[in-house]
Amino acid sequence: MVGVKVSRVRARQLWMVVGMWERALSSQRLRGIGAGPVQGLFERPVLRVFWDLARAGELRALEPGRGRERALPVATLRIVRDCLGIMAGLVVPEGATVSLPVVEQPEPKAVVRVEMLGEVYRGLVELAAGGPVEREGKTLSFQDRTRLLAMVCLVLDTGARSGELAALRLDDLPPGRQTVGLRRRQQKASPNRAEEIAELAGVAPSSARAVLWGQGHRLSESLRRRVEAARDQLEPLPDTEWYALRPGTQVALRRWFEVRERLVEPLQGGRNALWVTLVPTKAGPAGITLRHQGLTQAFARGMTALNWVMAGQPGWEPMPVRMEQLRRALTPEPLPVPGTSK
Repeated sequence: MVGVKVSRVRARQLWMVVGMWERALSSQRLRGIGAGPVQGLFERPVLRVFWDLARAGELRALEPGRGRERALPVATLRIVRDCLGIMAGLVVPEGATVSLPVVEQPEPKAVVRVEMLGEVYRGLVELAAGGPVEREGKTLSFQDRTRLLAMVCLVLDTGARSGELAALRLDDLPPGRQTVGLRRRQQKASPNRAEEIAELAGVAPSSARAVLWGQGHRLSESLRRRVEAARDQLEPLPDTEWYALRPGTQVALRRWFEVRERLVEPLQGGRNALWVTLVPTKAGPAGITLRHQGLTQAFARGMTALNWVMAGQPGWEPMPVRMEQLRRALTPEPLPVPGTSK
């Protein structure tokens, strides 16, 4: 894959789609197609067969003990489509038409009402201070409740995505722990500035987004260059955004650090991850780094317990178990970057 600069995440996605093409070309329906020119892969009949196989999950890499019977989720299909656009831009001759598949845009799940955020915080404080929560054979321990409160407080103060929250390290919290540095996902930076770039380049925002997302092969060369020049004129977004932490968040973190210290103390070597496991798992003993999947599972488990405890309380609305639905209700402002007028 040459001739285009992409992030590490996008590079992994492109290689994923390359693997899908390899599996597609070895299938009965496309056997022999790979012997022709590479641009032939983006002719409408071939691309339609590839897309049908991909959508049905037939092009998944085989996992031990699992087949390819699961259809690809919409989010993955959008990634595959975007990668196809980048690939087509590299191999399809200038001016040729490529009919990329259309991916449905699902309705976003309802977010938590802003009016409920205070209730969520108060409910979690009471949950953390109370006794063990047990129901249907599942228990939420003191350590689990302490970690959950610290997690949710950070989300409320920063609007962090689950992956960004999972990536936090101890040195992202300076001495005093009154602020936190959040490393935002860089793949979202340029597309999120599409309107700013479009205004600077004098083009429609949709055209700017097409170029920024690697789908500009349908646009003229001059328009692409204008968008790229406008993008290059902008100051880069900071790798890390800093947020002030409310007093309640500082208290929640202080309590979590007390729990965390007891968990990591028996382990040899430094542990820099903010979030660690509470009990031994297949990955290792208690106190090792809590990975992204474990963090989202802990959040879901905690929200489920909170809904148990708060059920029947006046004005309480059941909380979603996905962090995204809480995060999208928030619009926290990062601290001004030194030297800016913000």
